Amino acid sequence: MTERRDVRIEVPVLARVEGEGALSLEVRDGRIERLQLRIYEPPRLFEKFLEGRGHEEIPDAVARICGICPVAYQMSAVAALEQAMGVGIDDWVRRMRRVFYCGEWLQSHALHIHLLAAPDFLGYDSVVEMAKGHPDLVRRGLRLQALGNDLIALFGGRSVHPVGACVGGFHHAPTVAAVAAMRTRLNDAQEDARALLDWALALPVPDSDQDFVSVALRHPQDYAMAEGCIVSDRGLDIGAEAFEAHFRELQVPHSTALHALLHDEPYMVGPLARLNLNHERLPEALRERLLAAGLRLPSRNPFHSLIARAAEIAFIVGEAARLLADYAEPPLPAAAVTPRAGMGFGATEAPRGLLWHRYEVDDAGHVRSARIVPPTSQNQARIEADLRQSLELLGLDQPDEALRLRGEQVIRSYDPCISCATHFLRLDVRRR
Repeated sequence: MTERRDVRIEVPVLARVEGEGALSLEVRDGRIERLQLRIYEPPRLFEKFLEGRGHEEIPDAVARICGICPVAYQMSAVAALEQAMGVGIDDWVRRMRRVFYCGEWLQSHALHIHLLAAPDFLGYDSVVEMAKGHPDLVRRGLRLQALGNDLIALFGGRSVHPVGACVGGFHHAPTVAAVAAMRTRLNDAQEDARALLDWALALPVPDSDQDFVSVALRHPQDYAMAEGCIVSDRGLDIGAEAFEAHFRELQVPHSTALHALLHDEPYMVGPLARLNLNHERLPEALRERLLAAGLRLPSRNPFHSLIARAAEIAFIVGEAARLLADYAEPPLPAAAVTPRAGMGFGATEAPRGLLWHRYEVDDAGHVRSARIVPPTSQNQARIEADLRQSLELLGLDQPDEALRLRGEQVIRSYDPCISCATHFLRLDVRRR
C-alpha cells in the first residue's frame, strides 16, 4: 500500500537562510530511495559581466556577488589577477589582507552562530523569539558582528561591498591612531570570544557519524585564510592552478544550483573542513581548550560546524590583534601594476569555505575570461548526502514536521550564502 502525503510548510522566519527550495523524499521499507534538494535560483551570469573590464574594476565588481562575503571575492580575485600580471606584494600587504579577512570571518561567523543557528539548538523559531529568553546571547553576537564589520571598514572604507582593496594591495592605509583604537577593541573582545566558545562546546548538538571528504587550504605555518595549497584528507595537495584537473562542477536536472565533485565524489568545504585539516595550526591554548571539552579532531559530525565557527572566532580575534600590534603606515599601500597578458588563479578561504577564481587578461589588463567557483556550490552535493544520512538516522517514520525541521537544520549548518538554501521547504514525502 502506498501513502502519498503532499505537505506545504511555510516557515516565515527562514530568512535565517537565503533562497527557496523543496526537499523531495521517496521512502521504501524505511530507507530513502530518492532525495532531491531542488533549488530554483536563476543564473546570475556574473562571470560574463566581468569580461572586457579592466583589472582595476574587478575587486569592486566581484564584491557585489555577495553582501556577506565581499572580502572573500575580492581576495581571491586580486590573488588571481596578481598572478596573471606578475604583480608581487610585500609583507605589509600580505599581513593586512589577513586582518581584512579576519573581519569578514568574524562578522559572518557571529551572524550565523547567534542569529541563524542558535534558535535551532535552543528551541526557537527565530532570533526575535530567542532574544526574549537569551538577551545576553544575542547582544554578544551583535557586538562581535559589529566588530567584524568595523574591521572590514578599517581597510575597505565600508563594511558592505568594501572599496579599499585593489590589485597590488589597498587604495589607502589606515592611520596609526585608527589601528590602535581597533586593536583595543579586539583585545576587549577576547572575553566575548572565549565565552562564545565555551557556550558552543556545551551545546547539545545532534550525534552524527559520517564519512565525508574535507577540502580546504593549508599553509606551511599559518591557519590558512588567503594563502596555501588546496588539500583534502584523502591525499590531495595541489596549487590553485590545478583545481580544474581534480574538481568539476555539474548541473543536475532538479536544481539550478551547481554541484561540485572531487574525483567524482561529494566533499565538504567550510569551517569544519578547515578545522579538520588545520587544527594543529591553531594556538596551543585553543587546541587544548577544544581537547579538554572532548572535541576530537578530525570530526566526522557535520553539526560540529557551529563549534568550528566559534573556535575560528576565538582564533581570529587574537590573530587580528597580533597582526596589528606593530602596525606602521607603509610608504605605499599597494605595489605598482604594469598590465600584461596572462592567466592567473586564486584560492582563498571564504567564511563558508574554499573560493576559487581564474582570470585570463589581455595586454591592457582587461579580462578576457573568468571562472568563479563559490563554496556553497561546492557544498551542494555534500548537503544532499548529509540530508540523506541525517534523516535516516533521525528515523523516516517521524512526522513530516520533524523531518522538515531536521532537514532545515542540516542545510543551515552549512550556512549557504547564495539563494540556493531554503526560504521555505515544501516537503513531498512518498512512503511505501
